[in-house]
Amino acid sequence: MAAVVFALVGLVVLALLGAVHRYVWRRFVGDTTEPGSRLRRAGTVAAFVLPLLSVGAMTSGRVGAPFWLQQVLAWPGFLWLACLLYLTLALLVGEVVRPVLLRVLARRDAARAGAESGTPSGTPAETSGIPTEAPDETRPRTEELVTSGSAGASAPSEAVARTASDASGRVAEPETEPAAEPAATTHAPALAPHPSRRLFVSRVVGGAAAAAGLATVGYGAYGVLRGPSVKRITVPLAKLPRAAHGFRIAVVSDIHIGPILGRAHTRRIVDTINATSPDLVAVVGDLVDGSVADLGSAAEPLAALRARHGSYFVTGNHEYFSGAAEWIDHVRELGLVPLENARVEIEGFDLAGVNDIAGETEGQGPDFGRALGARDRGRAAVLMAHQPVVIHDAVEHGVDLQLSGHTHGGQLWPGNYLAELANPTVAGLERYGDTQLFVSRGAGAWGPPVRVGAPSDITVVELASRQA
Repeated sequence: MAAVVFALVGLVVLALLGAVHRYVWRRFVGDTTEPGSRLRRAGTVAAFVLPLLSVGAMTSGRVGAPFWLQQVLAWPGFLWLACLLYLTLALLVGEVVRPVLLRVLARRDAARAGAESGTPSGTPAETSGIPTEAPDETRPRTEELVTSGSAGASAPSEAVARTASDASGRVAEPETEPAAEPAATTHAPALAPHPSRRLFVSRVVGGAAAAAGLATVGYGAYGVLRGPSVKRITVPLAKLPRAAHGFRIAVVSDIHIGPILGRAHTRRIVDTINATSPDLVAVVGDLVDGSVADLGSAAEPLAALRARHGSYFVTGNHEYFSGAAEWIDHVRELGLVPLENARVEIEGFDLAGVNDIAGETEGQGPDFGRALGARDRGRAAVLMAHQPVVIHDAVEHGVDLQLSGHTHGGQLWPGNYLAELANPTVAGLERYGDTQLFVSRGAGAWGPPVRVGAPSDITVVELASRQA
């Protein structure tokens, strides 16, 4: 049954991606290029190749593709997903602007036509339904009008009498008035050929959407590659003794070492943490996206972490996609202490850690009783748990402060609204009964190496004693 549901969800996602790509192709390529042109052919090819790269980037790691192939696919494939999101959002805004531009251009062209024809704009005579009087020189003279109402009338008019013989005996030709000049038209002269308004507006809107979407992705990628910033918050704990007042915990989550963010990314994070001189480092899950064989060397800079009371680690859901048991052994070799449903006593409080709920599929899920049972509830307790959704278990077990990650703060706006549907807290500090929950936005990125509206961070949580 689960396999059927997964297959149906996959088909829905593929159908949605296909529809979005079709819409993007139409607005950026179909509406702005000539049929058969090189630009249209290139845009059509890109509309097929880019989604294939994205699917390859998302699936290559799961199917065990060589790591070099994962790296080749990851950059263009994941970046295109971010571009697709923001190009689509920009085009949707353009759908509102498009009819307004068409209306403005239509009025401008009408005003120009009126100015060139001498007719006031907005009240052209040819469309008013009121006849205009012809100029004098174009009206026929009264004497030239021949009465047509009397059948059989043959009396010659004065004009016919003028055909008498002249002095030379020649018969004079009838005098006729010169042919009247054609009546001046009130229509505007034809304008010089130009692209249709619709084509012009499509190119303007498409160009603006491309600039806005790509600039957003570029800025978001720069923020990730530059590395996380440091945030500081103070969290008062009622049970914390005065001796532990000011204890600093550097909280880092969702580093996501993988095909895109490698050893240099890890080094930036380690250097940033060490610069804060923390008393303790808490690595709250989702360290990696890949196996130890592929990413073990990229994680090695973690061995340089420095903290007076050491560095601790709990698993996230992505560890269980990447071989959690091997990674737990590897981080231990690097000097971090894995807390697998375990607890240690720190100066003035208990530090506990639980496995991620994704470990339940392997029989390694969170065990709050093991991590927090049989402890002195008179001491303050700080819990490391990757996902915020376990906050209710933390409340039941008398935890004073839970440190979590997982949400990325939404990572790509408007993803924060989706994250709010699945998590009690998306980012920051909130209180649930007697338990406070802090959720980090994370130091890396999953999928597209892009963050918009949710900058990466490392947070120094300073514990405060109410007794101080």
